[in-house]
Amino acid sequence: MKYLSPTRVKRVSPKQTDIIWNDGHVSSYPSWYLREKCMCAECVEEFTGERRIVPGSIPSSIERVSVNAVGNYALSFGWSDGHNSGIYTFEYLRKICPCAQCLPEGLKEPPAAKQKPDSFEV
Repeated sequence: MKYLSPTRVKRVSPKQTDIIWNDGHVSSYPSWYLREKCMCAECVEEFTGERRIVPGSIPSSIERVSVNAVGNYALSFGWSDGHNSGIYTFEYLRKICPCAQCLPEGLKEPPAAKQKPDSFEV
């Protein structure tokens, strides 16, 4: 199997990043999904591997503010919530691809903003 790597990383919008892979596969990542899947020590307990980010806790309104290559093996993203310490290897990005082929059950988008306690919608 050849090494998977992006041929193109495209900012479709601040809330969506598309990656075209060298095998022709196209992955389209919502920003909230990538932020929720961060594997840095702040987001995943280093010794147990337990995730500290509760699924659905990242608002769908989060935006990608930067992307940088990390060597020839990963990307690093900066987010509108100030978080920027995650390194997403190409292998990991492909593993979490949310397309219909890779994730048949699809994604459940979280609310645009977290509701405050004792708040309600009218």
